[in-house]
Amino acid sequence: MPSTEELKFLTSGIKVSLGDISYSIKVYDTPMGVRWLDALRDNLAQQRLLEKNFCFLGFAGTKRNLAHLCKELNQSVHQINSFNFDPAYEYIHPFVPEDFQYSPNLPTGMVFDGDEMTKPGLRLKHDACNLLHRHFEELQGTAWELSPFYLQADHRTKYAIRQLNNICHEIEGWVESYRKSVVDPEWIRPSQITTFLNAPRYDLNDEDFDLFLQNRYKRELGGVYLHWSQIGKTLFEVYRDEGGRNLDDATCSAITHQRFYSGEFDVEWGKTIDEGTFGWKKKEMDGFRSWLSENNYDWQDPKLALGYAKIGQVDLEKAFGTLDFKKIYKIMSDNLNISNIAVVGDNPVSCGYPYSLDDDNWKEIQIERLRTGYEPRNMR
Repeated sequence: MPSTEELKFLTSGIKVSLGDISYSIKVYDTPMGVRWLDALRDNLAQQRLLEKNFCFLGFAGTKRNLAHLCKELNQSVHQINSFNFDPAYEYIHPFVPEDFQYSPNLPTGMVFDGDEMTKPGLRLKHDACNLLHRHFEELQGTAWELSPFYLQADHRTKYAIRQLNNICHEIEGWVESYRKSVVDPEWIRPSQITTFLNAPRYDLNDEDFDLFLQNRYKRELGGVYLHWSQIGKTLFEVYRDEGGRNLDDATCSAITHQRFYSGEFDVEWGKTIDEGTFGWKKKEMDGFRSWLSENNYDWQDPKLALGYAKIGQVDLEKAFGTLDFKKIYKIMSDNLNISNIAVVGDNPVSCGYPYSLDDDNWKEIQIERLRTGYEPRNMR
């Protein structure tokens, strides 16, 4: 339970407006909920720019498909390759869609028990994603120690470095959801990553880590979770990406445990997943727990932040008139542009976001807003 008192919410909430609809978020009454809401108020009051190109992930029917994302990725790759780093950074080869996704002509379908690669068709190719993550981490550095490459880069190159990370995660989400839309549409995993350019980060308090233990890896339709506001991979991501192989030094260097929060948030728009309900999820989590033990990590250690800290819940009935995932997915798919975010109730504040990805100058808008105080915020 994400609150010390069952389903107790703060008197203040959040209203998010998108196209023809809006939805409300009820925030759990916890110390983390109070501090996080204050941080969101600050982002809205300071009119920090919403990062719309890294907002709605895993919606399979949008025009930001794999071909489009590879084109945008290669624009960033070209910018990085063109910058005269000292010492020089390695040449990054351009990418093509086939680098990230197996052919649909290969055997395609669900695998319920056994080797998933017996049906590789349309699956994500992790090697290209891991390569992109490596380039990003080497060029960017960490939230607590920036890379020398990043420090000497001009604004356009800093922006391009940022896009290696953003587009990589957007590609991962699109490929996974597109495959599910073909083989098992009920289990598409769309989400909303609500980040603001140059949003401040704050240290998590000791008590905040209990939220990870309470929620673990349950993801609820309409659930609102703390955003991952630092660079690196979680243990769970490494477990999934590496297929449960034991850790080596190179992999360990990419792992970080959540240390920060910001006034940003993620929304789960996929069906609820809980190991107490689905046997396949429990099997995955049992494997993860065994892997942790084999690699000398303690499942009960709160500082490892093993899970998702849930901070609120979308009022689905009020916004959509239904709890049915497919109906909500269809409505959301037609409204993937946030126009306003407001804190309502005590100390209200709101901010409008008039630009969209249909505007010709959206990248220039972002680069200009990042020009002053450029920091590696909101990176995953």
